[in-house]
Amino acid sequence: MIHVLVVDDSEIVRRGLSDIIESTDDMHVVAEAWDGRSAVDAARQFSPDVTLLDIRMPGMDGLAATREMRELPRPPRVLILTTFSADEYVDEAVRAGASGFLLKDTPPEELLRAVRQVAEGKAALDPAVTGRLLDTLAGQASQLTAAEKQSLEALSERDLEVLRLIARGLSNADIGAALHISEGTVKGQVSRLLAKIGADNRVQAARLAYRARLER
Repeated sequence: MIHVLVVDDSEIVRRGLSDIIESTDDMHVVAEAWDGRSAVDAARQFSPDVTLLDIRMPGMDGLAATREMRELPRPPRVLILTTFSADEYVDEAVRAGASGFLLKDTPPEELLRAVRQVAEGKAALDPAVTGRLLDTLAGQASQLTAAEKQSLEALSERDLEVLRLIARGLSNADIGAALHISEGTVKGQVSRLLAKIGADNRVQAARLAYRARLER
């Protein structure tokens, strides 16, 4: 069972999202919250697997809430859901530690699939914003920090292969097939890779790969 925290400053939106999630057999809404502060408090109390979170809310916004939730002893994976598709919001959400980004007009079945993907540790980026985001990140290659450059230089050839495949959106199973290794082996390699580059999740790893232009 995937435990979900639903966060939006609109009660109508919260109820709608909760109804969609509760219509499944494998998900359950453990709590609802109406702003960033109540979201962090609820995440601390209920330890959800996934937080479905709006960006623009009164008081603490979704980006600040994401940063605080990622610092909790049992941090939930965060799936940003918003009406705003501007590139800076997407990039900021990824840097804050979000595992996915969807627009609010996403069909219910796509929303549910994204929640499942994020719960499994995968990325979930709306196709409507992914292309623009990746173009933006590719243009930021010159902005790599010294620490980022050092971490990339320390990677083995296999690490770089895995990072490139993550950036292309491949699952562990697909990476295993491409490299002719088991899915379990890939899972271990991805975990070690994330630790080496200081990434919280695959989305942040893909972000670094695109900024370093490793996806080509």
